[in-house]
Amino acid sequence: MQSEGNSEKKMNSKPKKGSNIVLLSGAAALLTLAVSLAITVINNRRNSKKKDITGCYFRVNLSVSEILKLADRIIAKSKEVHDAVASVPIDKVTYKNVISPLAELEAQQFPLVQSCVVPKLVSTSYKVRKASAEAEKKIDAHASSCSKREDVYRVVKAFAAKGERMGAEARCYAQCLIKDFERNGLNLTSTKREEVQRLRAQIDKLSFQYVQNLNDDSTYLLFLENELAGLPTEFLKTLEKVENGMFKVTLKSHHVAAVLELCKIGKTRRLLAMTYGKRCAKVNLSVLEDLVLEFLEDISSSLSNLANKELAVLKELKKQEEGELPFGVEDLLYYVKKVEQQEFDVDFGALKQYFPVNLVLSGIFKIFQDLFGLRFEEIVDAGVWNSDVRVFSVFDLSSGELLGYFYLDMYTREGKYVQTCVVALQNGSVALNGSRQIPVALLISQLQKDIGGIPSLLRFSEVVSLFHEFGHVVQHLCNRASFARLSGLRVDPDFVEIPAQMLENWCYESFSLKLISGFHQDITKPIKDEICKSLKRWRYSFSALKLKQEVLYCLFDQIIHSAENVDIVELFKHLHPKVSTFSCSCFGLCAFRRRILVYFFPPSFRYL
Repeated sequence: MQSEGNSEKKMNSKPKKGSNIVLLSGAAALLTLAVSLAITVINNRRNSKKKDITGCYFRVNLSVSEILKLADRIIAKSKEVHDAVASVPIDKVTYKNVISPLAELEAQQFPLVQSCVVPKLVSTSYKVRKASAEAEKKIDAHASSCSKREDVYRVVKAFAAKGERMGAEARCYAQCLIKDFERNGLNLTSTKREEVQRLRAQIDKLSFQYVQNLNDDSTYLLFLENELAGLPTEFLKTLEKVENGMFKVTLKSHHVAAVLELCKIGKTRRLLAMTYGKRCAKVNLSVLEDLVLEFLEDISSSLSNLANKELAVLKELKKQEEGELPFGVEDLLYYVKKVEQQEFDVDFGALKQYFPVNLVLSGIFKIFQDLFGLRFEEIVDAGVWNSDVRVFSVFDLSSGELLGYFYLDMYTREGKYVQTCVVALQNGSVALNGSRQIPVALLISQLQKDIGGIPSLLRFSEVVSLFHEFGHVVQHLCNRASFARLSGLRVDPDFVEIPAQMLENWCYESFSLKLISGFHQDITKPIKDEICKSLKRWRYSFSALKLKQEVLYCLFDQIIHSAENVDIVELFKHLHPKVSTFSCSCFGLCAFRRRILVYFFPPSFRYL
């Protein structure tokens, strides 16, 4: 592997022997590719010697000791660079001896930090995941100490005041450095600074623990087959069976979503929804506990009439099917689905038959390649942490330039992070000598693998989610920023979702839907035009109830961050019927069209 100080070498953009070029054109090529991708999954996982990927400094399959030693080296190198910058006399500050060393340190060490941190998300070894979490704590503690270095802040501030001529990106990067220091209180009095730093350390510690608790949660419920009535046979086959014949349903998102959407038994839906809402309650409520805005109230009020009408339709359906029982949040997905089937003539259970995972993926590849002028080429002998993981090079179609790499870790397994997300493994940047470091991304998902020759089929919501996340992959790889701090997914948080949300629109257009669909027993038969049109109309159904849920989250967030000694459980119980027009039995129980998009930017990435 390359040493952490090495600059990226010039890339050879010509296809290499043993690579699989993914370049599609027309229905025949799509069919050929779909079959090819399916075969590739089986045939390309050889025991031959794996090789490193040129220009990628993210390291895979590190042992426990290697992770901890690498973390120590990262910290030592960071301290060395920060000490050197701090030693520059105020009257001698230049871009080359102040800004450039910090920028190159961040670019070079980001993939090494990720090499330590990512194993906690993807490794099958508990010891490796534990070592990864320990390494992240050490690196974050060091990053926190760097953010408090008044000597470095003073030098950076002096450089900014000097007014040396530089480009817009360099100026923006210098401003980001100053903001990072000042957000840690270095422009405050010593008393206020100590308080800010104490609170930041506490927040970082609690945030880490909160996420770790959720990731480590192994809670499950047991149900008899008749208690899961309505769920398709292929889903039940994916569930573990215990000795007494009961099915084991976990609190992983793909299990929860399927039961809340499809199960006909209200008691089952309610029990699962309540358990899901209360997961990690004992440990995480204590973590959360350690101004209602007029704007949000106005929005909520303006939605009330339409939301009440939408809710009345759902309540009437429940009355017809279950009798005079109260309508709870656990009923939303199930009865929304009923209405969708009746009003929009869309059977989402049947629709799954048109979305085998390999075909969906090949269609997404074609759309993104055609849309952005790219060429994807699979690297069949790359080192990976699991045999299911695939690696692709991304080239500019017209120039042949290598733009970056992406890893796909698509399938569920024990110990893996439970949500779908994109993680930056290496940020694009340009070194002082002009060499470019290419970006690398990882897409993590929790899809089911093909079983016994039966293809894994995706729900339409999973198709949209996969398309959305792949939008983040392309956003990261096509970014041409010169600084790692400004590259790829490291844009301002209020913008980072915009490109992917915009690209979701392709999932509702007839011509693109046909590219990512095909009946699993005959993939030459895509979904019909009538279904495409129905999906487009369905997209805007129950819009008021959906927006009410978002307003609820916003109000809850604003209150707990604007007041002291808030009883968050009672607050949630109070807000839910007020905003969402019906009661909620427990804190955290909001199952309606739930989507979680997680991006990992630990403090270490901001300061190293």
